[in-house]
Amino acid sequence: MSTGTVLTSGATRTTRLLAGALSGLVAGVVVAALDSARGSGWWLWLVHAMVLGVLLGLFTGRHRQSLGSSFAIGVLAGLLDWIGGPLTLSVLASGSVPKWSITDATAAFDDLIRSALLGALAGTVLYGVFLVLRRRSVASATEQPRPRIVVVGGGFGGVGAGRRLDTLLARGLRADVTVISDANFLLFTPLLVGVASSALEARHVSAPVRAALRHATFLHGRVESIDTADRVLHVTSGNRGSQRVPYDHVILAVGGVAHFFDLPGVAEHAFALKSIDDANRLRNHVLATLEQADLEPEVAEQYRLLTFVVAGGGFAGTELIAELYDLVHDVLHYYPRLHDLRPRFVLAHSGGRLLPELPEELGDYAQQTLARRGIEFRLGVRVTGADADSVRLSDGEIVATNTLAWTAGNRPNPLLSCLETGSSGPVSVDECLRVPDFLGVWAIGDCARIPDPAQQGAFYPPTAQHAIREGKTVADNVAAALNGRTPKPFRFGALGVLVSLGHRRATGLVLGRQISGLPGWILWRAIYLSKLPGTEKRLRVLADWLLDLGFPRDIALTSSEIATVPASAKEHHV
Repeated sequence: MSTGTVLTSGATRTTRLLAGALSGLVAGVVVAALDSARGSGWWLWLVHAMVLGVLLGLFTGRHRQSLGSSFAIGVLAGLLDWIGGPLTLSVLASGSVPKWSITDATAAFDDLIRSALLGALAGTVLYGVFLVLRRRSVASATEQPRPRIVVVGGGFGGVGAGRRLDTLLARGLRADVTVISDANFLLFTPLLVGVASSALEARHVSAPVRAALRHATFLHGRVESIDTADRVLHVTSGNRGSQRVPYDHVILAVGGVAHFFDLPGVAEHAFALKSIDDANRLRNHVLATLEQADLEPEVAEQYRLLTFVVAGGGFAGTELIAELYDLVHDVLHYYPRLHDLRPRFVLAHSGGRLLPELPEELGDYAQQTLARRGIEFRLGVRVTGADADSVRLSDGEIVATNTLAWTAGNRPNPLLSCLETGSSGPVSVDECLRVPDFLGVWAIGDCARIPDPAQQGAFYPPTAQHAIREGKTVADNVAAALNGRTPKPFRFGALGVLVSLGHRRATGLVLGRQISGLPGWILWRAIYLSKLPGTEKRLRVLADWLLDLGFPRDIALTSSEIATVPASAKEHHV
């Protein structure tokens, strides 16, 4: 994106203010010259005209306008100026109450002509001023290349960095900014389990990345490799094949992928939960399993089909098994032949207690709450293998099941292997989010190991609230590096964390205070609702939740495939 594009779609605020003032002054002088009755009040008229021009510049200079639209907006501004001035403020100044009657309008007709002409001229002149500025900026950009900033990843960290850079461009940052992601939407991952359990619509928990960027460029593609020596990204995009995207600074926010630890059969038969496709696949599988169980003549096979295993006892695993329990029990009345059967839910966790990220008493509360509903726990036990009919656990137990959901492990995106850091884990960065030994490379989010100065040898956790703030910090630091300033270290203290336990229960820490039960559930929903991107998404999710309170969940299969064996999990580059 060239400098000309920046001025075309949104000049800096100072530029818009000065251009508007100049346009208003020129238009005011012309109208004053045509108005022989203006008399000695000409200087007040010019001040008035400049104020109108400034408002036009500030509110219309953000987007490129045609000559016709600039003229029309100017006339509209003049009309509003007439209504607000002679018909309202002047009447109030005289001690009367505005009536906006035909008589008053007729008496102020000359002022209407004056104001409309002023607005039309100011809009036209403003268009000419921006046209000159655009041409000059294009010529300047041709002579002097702009630094190229590329953000890789469309998650919380990547979009957070892209939006912050977009704001800095509007404020005058001279750079070309490109955000690259293999999904053209930001997925609100904390609510992904709601999609898997049919409580939320998939499109309601995602927001298009393009809509969040006004000055930066978005490229829908997948980064296959990074050449740090030549500073080039190799990107596959649509049917164009591979293309080279050069960079001066690259921000890696590629997240992680599911890690199955090469356990036999797990990658082929487990359902990961990292994307919208994963959530839809799991939802359809559970509903298809219920359909199959309703047709199955053998009771033993019905019990196998009605057994659901989740691997992993962290936030994702705990929320997922709670939501799957609610889904199955909420729709079971649709299946008459299953009324006398009791679905089985098993959570296997290698740790000694549930939710190790929370204080022990909150983990115990979560386990007791879920156990009262009949959910079984296998703590200190790992999944060691799986096939189409069962899951094997490290204590020797074989659980006959058709469903294994996997939240027990993640690993960094394979793209990081291009950096050759000698580590298979997240890439280590300094406190300013720079990757050491790689000039112009920055990393944030799940793919980065960011030192936490509050705890010696500790690192910031890979949560959404951290990723968003890391994105803002890294954008500011890249801009600082371009302008010769010193980058600032990343500092953030978590506000809290909440985990939903289903059945209108939740638990967690908020500002250091423990909260559980119904109040925790209400707060959990309120916080996530407020964090959703855009009013439209908040209203849609709120509507889904309100409907969920009074109606059973949707059991319509959104896939034509009738399958009982899950598709192989796929690991993607970003």
